[in-house]
Amino acid sequence: MQALVLEKKGVLNLREIDLQQVVGPDDVRIAIHTVGVCGSDVHYYTHGAIGPFVLHEPMVLGHEAAGTIVETGSNVRGLALGDRVCMEPGIPDMSSRASKLGIYNVDPSVRFWATPPIHGVLTPFVVHPAAFTYRLPEAVSFAEGAMVEPFAIGMQAAARARIAPGDVAAVIGCGPIGIMVALAALAGGCSRVFISDFSVEKLAIAGRYPGIVPVNIAGQSFAEVLARETDGWGADIVFEASGSAKAYRGIFDLVRPGGAMVMVGLPVEPVELDVPGAISKEVRIETVFRYANIFDRALALIASGKVDLKPLITGTFDFADSIQAFERAAAAHPSDVKLQILMGSGAV
Repeated sequence: MQALVLEKKGVLNLREIDLQQVVGPDDVRIAIHTVGVCGSDVHYYTHGAIGPFVLHEPMVLGHEAAGTIVETGSNVRGLALGDRVCMEPGIPDMSSRASKLGIYNVDPSVRFWATPPIHGVLTPFVVHPAAFTYRLPEAVSFAEGAMVEPFAIGMQAAARARIAPGDVAAVIGCGPIGIMVALAALAGGCSRVFISDFSVEKLAIAGRYPGIVPVNIAGQSFAEVLARETDGWGADIVFEASGSAKAYRGIFDLVRPGGAMVMVGLPVEPVELDVPGAISKEVRIETVFRYANIFDRALALIASGKVDLKPLITGTFDFADSIQAFERAAAAHPSDVKLQILMGSGAV
């Protein structure tokens, strides 16, 4: 079966690869239609590793996907041939202690697409557990279905934040995940979300959404803007979504006393954390790792029209041009938010 294979750091090939795809009684087989290019996919391409996850052998990339069911296992109920679906890419051990606690996203034995050594989905067909496969509502396109995975991270962050209606939030980082966090925070009840970055282009995209206020920190201090807009009180919730170690310098100047700081971005270098600054305000600190029990709610929000992800899709490539898609993603064009690869006919 043909797939986009990361052979080693910096080397991609579109080639045949032998992938075991036996449909078990609780599985479905899916014809992949659309796959999003995620920052983690690109990081494996450019660096060959993310933290402890190191590429030691060729791996198929891709984990943000939507497609059509073409085969079902004998025990599958609620899904049928022809259903358009999106898939949660992590498969936990449902008997693990983490899963029993409802936090299967931190199950140490989870098998996550395109995380070494698990193959991803940039290939025509995949087999996946029906329990982690979700039917797309009629109003949700394949392109939007492939956006549920990154939006779920934003939803997880909003859930961890424990938003109260009317809260003011601040998001550090206006990349794809930062914008997803901002949209999820608004959907969760925030009255306003301020989002900071150096990229004029990405801030312009985020600023088109009502309720999101872009702040270019190349020309002004994020802390000063928040102080001015909150009468010196600070944001109720601060989301760190840039993954930059530098973002933690002065981060507690942004949050109000008794507020919350939610860590979403994953720094690749050590972070200096101002513990006295956090303690003196009794800031509640939360962390986010992927998501759990979120996909169905993310789909419901998208289907309702309350969250529109379509403006974030800034480039689409055919499967035959997958390598070019990754090269463009690695080039980090400032006007790009989410690139997608079409595996199917191109219909929505």
